Amino acid sequence: MTRKLIVAFLLIALLLSGCNTPAATPQKLTLTDGLGRNVILNQPAQRIISLAPSNTEILYAIGAGKQVIGRDDYSDYPAEVQSLPKLGDSNKINFEQIVALKPDLVLMAGINNKEDVKKFEDLGLNVYYLNNPVTLEDMYANLAIAGSLTGHDAEVKKLVDSLKQRVAAVDEKIKTASNKPVVYYELDATDPAKPYTIGPGTFGDLLINRAGGVNLTTVAGITDPYPAISLEQVVKTDPDFIVLGDSMWGATVDSVGQRPGWEKLKAVTNQEVVPFDDNLVSRPGPRLVDGLEAMAKLIHPELFK
Repeated sequence: MTRKLIVAFLLIALLLSGCNTPAATPQKLTLTDGLGRNVILNQPAQRIISLAPSNTEILYAIGAGKQVIGRDDYSDYPAEVQSLPKLGDSNKINFEQIVALKPDLVLMAGINNKEDVKKFEDLGLNVYYLNNPVTLEDMYANLAIAGSLTGHDAEVKKLVDSLKQRVAAVDEKIKTASNKPVVYYELDATDPAKPYTIGPGTFGDLLINRAGGVNLTTVAGITDPYPAISLEQVVKTDPDFIVLGDSMWGATVDSVGQRPGWEKLKAVTNQEVVPFDDNLVSRPGPRLVDGLEAMAKLIHPELFK
């Protein structure tokens, strides 16, 4: 047999042996969650229950929306999630209905009760507890975790790169700001005599500062993250902007000016009382960057002409 024939036979044998090679076994995923628990998945999750609006927005943003089979009562974005079954909220979860849906992952967040994690474990379900981020960088890390859990690492990288570019563009403009206006952000004025606002350590405080403003609670020396503030404290601080995060619950520009002593505030007389979508501040997902952009344009419109 000639050398050429021998080589040809060897190549054919190699090709045939390659065809019979068994498929690679999917590697198990092991990730440590926000409670320090090792969560093990045999493969990326394909049937996911999301129990927080921020988690739901993250899953859809990274391309895992079709893997979500159920949601908490308050998940309403994006619009297509509203067709999924509601499974309760952080105070009351419908465990029976969740078990019936046969999820391979329950994704929880900082708003959920940690005690419910044990209940899911006792029911034989995989559950991952995603900590609330403190910074935008922490939020990017949460996106990466969600990507690993669902098999969308490539989509996460693309999304994070885009978000970082948008944040950098805001940072670059804010560098040139000549002042830092005082901002009062209103969360809830159900009792208009003692409205709730945001303090240090909250996402709203983070966005106000990064958008080139100063939170009124910082000026007033308030350290509570979610304080009820008196009308007199707001009058004394006299903010440049009043941002109504509670506009979605009925607070109006006109009603603000009717509060005792507020008619003479700079924000009121300069017509800088502005409705704002609180979901861009209160949900620690990728739309925080939308919130940053909106807040920066509100506080420093001169930089975004």
